Amino acid sequence: MPVGTLATVKSVSPEELKAAGAQIILGNTYHLYLRPGCDVIEQFSGVHAFMNWDRIILTDSGGFQVFSLAKLSKLSEEGYAFQSHIDGSRHLLTPEKSIEIQHCLGSDIIMCLDQCLHFPAERSEAESALQLTTRWAKRCHDLHLKSDNAGTLFGIVQGGMFNDLRRQSLETIAEIGFNGYAIGGLSVGEPKDMMLEVADFTIPQLPEHAPRYVMGVGTPEDLVELVAMGADMFDCVMPTRNARNGQLFTQHGAINICNARFKYDMEPVDAQCACYTCRHYSRAYLRHLYMARELLAYRLNTLHNLHYYLHLMQDAREAIQQDRFEAIKKGFYDQRNN
Repeated sequence: MPVGTLATVKSVSPEELKAAGAQIILGNTYHLYLRPGCDVIEQFSGVHAFMNWDRIILTDSGGFQVFSLAKLSKLSEEGYAFQSHIDGSRHLLTPEKSIEIQHCLGSDIIMCLDQCLHFPAERSEAESALQLTTRWAKRCHDLHLKSDNAGTLFGIVQGGMFNDLRRQSLETIAEIGFNGYAIGGLSVGEPKDMMLEVADFTIPQLPEHAPRYVMGVGTPEDLVELVAMGADMFDCVMPTRNARNGQLFTQHGAINICNARFKYDMEPVDAQCACYTCRHYSRAYLRHLYMARELLAYRLNTLHNLHYYLHLMQDAREAIQQDRFEAIKKGFYDQRNN
């Protein structure tokens, strides 16, 4: 899912997202609540019309942004009391408030509010956060059921880097009963092998009938490995953020377009890529745009990276349907080693 934090995927239009193959994007409850605010979005009957996007929107709960951006004044059973990173105004984000905001946004997929943890976290911290996340999940579930909102509600599994706590969390979250299940608290600074180990333990135990969503991940290699474990959904700022920093993804690995070796390079970013950027522009031109800090550089780089990620996942889906995913996975790594 391309990340559209502020009801926009940075530097590209909804029409370009569709052309790249995006079926669903992610928006952010915290940011849209603070700016422009539900009073504005309600005038458009939801964020779809507001941003001219007629496909699926998933919104996260806002908890991670309070955790990472805002000045948190108090965490309690009630929720997160915080000061806005924009103007310092004070707010209280409760599980109920998070759901209400997402209902206002008209989100198709809604996330429960959870407690996020820094890495590393002590076992006692992870256990406490797990229990609070479970209680909040029940409150989110109960309010969502009482409403006439048609959005689909996902629960979030926490537990830090402790497998027994992950099992405890997924059992209690599954007992509440959700339409989909997400794994939170990964890719928060832990070593890559630890992230994959926890994911490999947790993903296969999630309910088989529901989508399995690994939040905030990751590199192309991460996605291939996690798909092999049984994950279905991902979001990450990497394709768009890295594009704005000049890193472009290719079948042979990532390249930095600012590298001097591309100054005279007349080839596209990736000869096998059918994106708009690769069909029309050379590495030399993209390097020129990036070095000159021209706005077109961010758009063209982003279009390429989004196309790469979306088509990597499209190829994975088709391979699974055709029972040849292992061959696709082997080919993915073989290309990187050539």
